[in-house]
Amino acid sequence: MHHQNQEDQALRTLLKTYERALNASDTKAVLELYATDGVFMPSEAPTSIGKAAVEKAYDYVFSQIRLNIEFTIDELEIYEGVAFARTISKGTTDILAAGISIPEENRELFVLKKENGAWKIARYIFNKMRPAQN
Repeated sequence: MHHQNQEDQALRTLLKTYERALNASDTKAVLELYATDGVFMPSEAPTSIGKAAVEKAYDYVFSQIRLNIEFTIDELEIYEGVAFARTISKGTTDILAAGISIPEENRELFVLKKENGAWKIARYIFNKMRPAQN
């Protein structure tokens, strides 16, 4: 059981680090958390496959918005070298061009895998919890 606890803690740390990287609009920090063949599937946007495409996608996101969110882990399952996490993120998004801040609430699914002994984000998808308010 002890081994499982260590893995659990490592995954929670990874997700917390991802949260901090998002809130800091830090593409480089985000990329370090992705697997080499990582896939990013954002809400209402194209799928990015591989680090170069993922980097472009986050650079674009961070040029448009600034996030201030917190992740809550609803479910975390660990298998041999693979894991998944189901999360909710809540907070605010600053729309940089408009100079406004709006509430943000998404749900996420992370598929994580071990790469060179460290957990990395292999697949990541999120979508909005409710329709945009006009």
